[in-house]
Amino acid sequence: MTQNEALNILKTGACVFLTGEPGAGKTHTINAFVSYLREHDIEPAITASTGIAATHIGGMTIHSWSGIGIKETLSAQELDKIASSEYVNRRIRKTKVLIIDEISMLRADTLDMVDAVCREIKQNSEPFGGIQVILVGDFFQLPPIFKREVATKQNALLSAKKAHFAFESNAWRRLKPIVCYITEQHRQDDSSFLELLSAIRTDTVEEEHYEYMKERFIEKTEIPENTTKLYSHNLDVDKVNDMMLEKITDEESFPFIMDSEGNEALVTMLKKGCLSPEVLNLKRGAVVMCTKNNQKEHFVNGTLGIVEEFDSISGNPIIKTRSGKKIEISPMEWVVEENGKVKAMISQVPLRLAWAVTIHKSQGMSMDAAVMDLSNVFEFGQGYVALSRVRRLSGLYLLGMNHQALKVHPQILEQDKIFRTESDSAEITFGKLTKTELNKMHKNFVIALDGEWK
Repeated sequence: MTQNEALNILKTGACVFLTGEPGAGKTHTINAFVSYLREHDIEPAITASTGIAATHIGGMTIHSWSGIGIKETLSAQELDKIASSEYVNRRIRKTKVLIIDEISMLRADTLDMVDAVCREIKQNSEPFGGIQVILVGDFFQLPPIFKREVATKQNALLSAKKAHFAFESNAWRRLKPIVCYITEQHRQDDSSFLELLSAIRTDTVEEEHYEYMKERFIEKTEIPENTTKLYSHNLDVDKVNDMMLEKITDEESFPFIMDSEGNEALVTMLKKGCLSPEVLNLKRGAVVMCTKNNQKEHFVNGTLGIVEEFDSISGNPIIKTRSGKKIEISPMEWVVEENGKVKAMISQVPLRLAWAVTIHKSQGMSMDAAVMDLSNVFEFGQGYVALSRVRRLSGLYLLGMNHQALKVHPQILEQDKIFRTESDSAEITFGKLTKTELNKMHKNFVIALDGEWK
């Protein structure tokens, strides 16, 4: 399915699971849908399963939006208390379209809790109280963190059972979202490398693929200068970045302090999810990575560069990218909006030190090159996420790799076949509609949501 076909289905008001390989354009499609809704005076609720993902899309975590917070179970009393909260109640009652990004990292019981809250507040027994729900993500990427002890808690209205992934939840089964599996590719431009990534997704990795990967193995003494390293643990990342910045002894350090305003809890959420630190110390020669998209200045989340100098007037850092382009990086804002109003905002120079970064924090990035040590990969999908960050094999440098690195969850392999089949069926069904019929469905949906048809 193409991005445009998926967008046309979203515009009908159908509940959708939007998926596809990294680089397929899921975020681009969602941004186009959000712009379309706003053009017709409809404000969607934009959320994500993690703070980092939420900052990427300008929303809040689904936990904060729904009022469930860090709860891992939901009793009848707790559900009633959330529904009685004027702030949460007003927010959900107004919501007609709910977007949840990075759905792969959301636990099944969490989605069930969100569904219960929406039904209770909307006083509507339909899934999520009749809200159009758009679930976005790729289950081949990082899975949810699951605490088994939750299942032992008593007196819970909703608790963790055997269900693990979001698609196993009661809420997903009742919602029955139309699967839109985007098959376009806008990140990788190396056909052989793309074939390797596809082999990982279909569990058809063979000896030739391992031989192919061996071409990119290097020794620690051969690590290319100023190329970002991906690690599986935070400790390794912090150690490398701090050490490398300290090594630049002949340059002055320039601190950039984050500004913030608005709701304290939401500001905390933004800070936690922002890839740029509250205090960013930079020196000339520091290897940095852009942490936000800026089409006007032609950089994206993941663009690598080296700090060349600091502007004499603004003081902003000027970086030189791998392509040789010099860009002045001005402070940008991360915001949480609700019904068109800014509830919280942080402002910082959209950079971070990038001699190293964790695989978890790299999810969503598109990088020209990266050095990876996959010898300590400890969960399904982690190696795949790391490998799919780079655009081509020539940008990949491997220090090590264990057997787990090219493995994906066996349950996801089976479920992916189902998703692809359902997407093919949806593509055929909607493909039979004439342009006039489709336009009428789009118009009816906008009017049903009290939007202004244009």
